[in-house]
Amino acid sequence: FSRLHGSYEALKGGNTTEAMEDFTGGVTEFYEIKDAPKDIYKIMKHAIDRGSLMASSIDDDLGFSYGSAPRSNIGELIARMVKNQENAQMTHSTVDYQGMEERPAWTIVPLQYETRMSCGLVKGHAYSVTAVEETVFKGEKIRLVRLRNPWGQVEWNGAWSDKSEEWDSVNEAEKIRLQHKVAEDGEFWISFQDFMRHFTKLEICNLTPDTLEVDKFQTWTVSVNEGRWVRGCSAGGCRNYPDTFWTNPQYRLKLLEEDDDPEDEEVICSFLVALMQKNRRKERKLGANLYTIGFAIYEMHGTKHHLQKDFFLYNASKARSKTYINMREISERFRLPPSEYVIIPSTYDPHQEGEFILRVFSEKRSLSEEVENMIEAERPLPIIFVSDRANSNKELTADENAGKDGENTQADKKKRSSTKAHEETEEQKQFRNIFRQIAGDDMEINAEELRNVLNNVVKKHKDLRSEGFELESCRSMIALMDTDGSGKINFDEFQHLWDKIKSWQKIFKCYDTDHSGTINSYEMRNAVNDAGFRLNNQLYDIITMRYADKNMNIDFDSFICCFVRLDAMFRAFHAFDKDGDGIIKLNVLEWLQLTLYA
Repeated sequence: FSRLHGSYEALKGGNTTEAMEDFTGGVTEFYEIKDAPKDIYKIMKHAIDRGSLMASSIDDDLGFSYGSAPRSNIGELIARMVKNQENAQMTHSTVDYQGMEERPAWTIVPLQYETRMSCGLVKGHAYSVTAVEETVFKGEKIRLVRLRNPWGQVEWNGAWSDKSEEWDSVNEAEKIRLQHKVAEDGEFWISFQDFMRHFTKLEICNLTPDTLEVDKFQTWTVSVNEGRWVRGCSAGGCRNYPDTFWTNPQYRLKLLEEDDDPEDEEVICSFLVALMQKNRRKERKLGANLYTIGFAIYEMHGTKHHLQKDFFLYNASKARSKTYINMREISERFRLPPSEYVIIPSTYDPHQEGEFILRVFSEKRSLSEEVENMIEAERPLPIIFVSDRANSNKELTADENAGKDGENTQADKKKRSSTKAHEETEEQKQFRNIFRQIAGDDMEINAEELRNVLNNVVKKHKDLRSEGFELESCRSMIALMDTDGSGKINFDEFQHLWDKIKSWQKIFKCYDTDHSGTINSYEMRNAVNDAGFRLNNQLYDIITMRYADKNMNIDFDSFICCFVRLDAMFRAFHAFDKDGDGIIKLNVLEWLQLTLYA
């Protein structure tokens, strides 16, 4: 187990449920004992009978729980106590959550100071629940709970403890049945009443999420989805951040059949959602802490696409986790009518990057899958954007009819189009004059010359803050428009390129609301969609990593470069995909030439 997490040090502190789940693959449910259901004893009894693992703990006065034994370094101990007090004051006083839909729970901090109480119990410490029994005491039935301190010592010293007088009234046969023994081994009995009075949390780890409230054993169906939050792309935070919440990963859940419960007249489906963040303990040595996580569930109908911002602005959630809290896993039971839903797992704050597992357990048949867009683009214009440089005998065009006329080569078409007479607007005349000055008599320009032309034109647009185009961007543009592999483009090709840039410029200005010359990486998703491209989360992640800066902003040059690349690659794919089945086959020469010159 320590090898799995990287070191013994990584096992220090934390939550007992982590070990229980890791060793069993089960799912854990949490109960605040003060808010526990009336039949909590019956639930615990059923859990023991079915081999479930249980743990209970006592919060300290600051609301913290689960830690390790105090070290001998008194200076470090005092520093921790001071820090805890500061955290408590900050949680109550300096953070204003008024008007927010979500509020994070009081943070659970590992490695807190564990305090022994006069009754022998230890605050901020986890105990195993090893048995739940009933016995007769002075003619009345009394409920007992057996606990074990993992230290192997320090036990409860109240009623029903190892040496308490209550055992004097119990006969030997009953003592044998209850396995009562007087030993300082960390295991002891406590009355259920005292258990409820002193302990604050109860955790039950079930190998499957059986309905513990009823006697009948039930089998649930389980679906597992792995995902990740990527900073600047799919780490949108909770619903308090409406501008980015919709970018979180989305998982569709179809509840198909109602529960088999003759006593329940409602048409209801029971299911359990468990959200677990991965590898945070293993990465603790790198400074990683547990994120504050939660999830929301919305009802959706008839769409297989990633839901956009407006949906969440005008639709309330049907269910959600009780709170956002920094535990490795949170789980919640729900009862909803049969329908189609979407689950949105998220961290409390945006821009927090990490991996997670989302598990959904349901009593009846259900379907759970990630909501992903189809990868597609609007139909390319009938212009050749992939030359025959990979194969001199193969004509590759974006138009079905292009290339049928074998009498004209691509070079002939290029010269003919450049000399074609047509009426020009004032802007076109201005472009042609600038183009002629730079291109010379052949009226063709390379990447460096293209950069000069574009930067001269961009300067005339005072409303667009840009430092101009980089040479690499212009090389991509040349590759997009170059149909004969000459490394140059003529005026008509430049004109067509500029028309594209103008349309993309309008999109950029639409999202650059503060006129900073950049747009947020989250807004890039909508911008890409407006430009006619449909991508999935994996591709949005790649765009963010490739084109966004350290502040998750994308400038105009990177924006245009991204769209040029998308346009070129979609056109290349359509040119190779002759039968339209969404699959192409390239040899190594075609692949290298296509990717190197793009």
